[in-house]
Amino acid sequence: MDAAGLKRIPLFAALSKKQLKAAAHLADEVDVEEGEQLVEEGRFAHEFFAIEDGKCDVIHDGKVIAQLGPGDFFGEIALLRTERRIASVVATTPMKLVVIFGPNLRALASEMPDVKKKIDAAIEERCASM
Repeated sequence: MDAAGLKRIPLFAALSKKQLKAAAHLADEVDVEEGEQLVEEGRFAHEFFAIEDGKCDVIHDGKVIAQLGPGDFFGEIALLRTERRIASVVATTPMKLVVIFGPNLRALASEMPDVKKKIDAAIEERCASM
């Protein structure tokens, strides 16, 4: 993953060049096909996802509760709060994703307070709406 790619994602856009470079070393970039299940409700969490391109549905208790697209992210709640996925996520188009594994996300959040604030705000908002 390169720092320029991360900078296009709002979660990481305000990071310094040094922080972007450090974050890029913790991230991988993956392509997925339409219809691929990215996370499954109730399963243990291992990774965090930020969307570079494409769209997906967030499904909780069998109902679509959100649609996400470029710039959005998901997977943070299970990694940082609950351990298990609280929703499923399915790609509705081909997607390009930034993937950060749990220990790396926790390290990033502890080293970069601006990223942690944005993630914490998203957790609070998402948990309040469920």
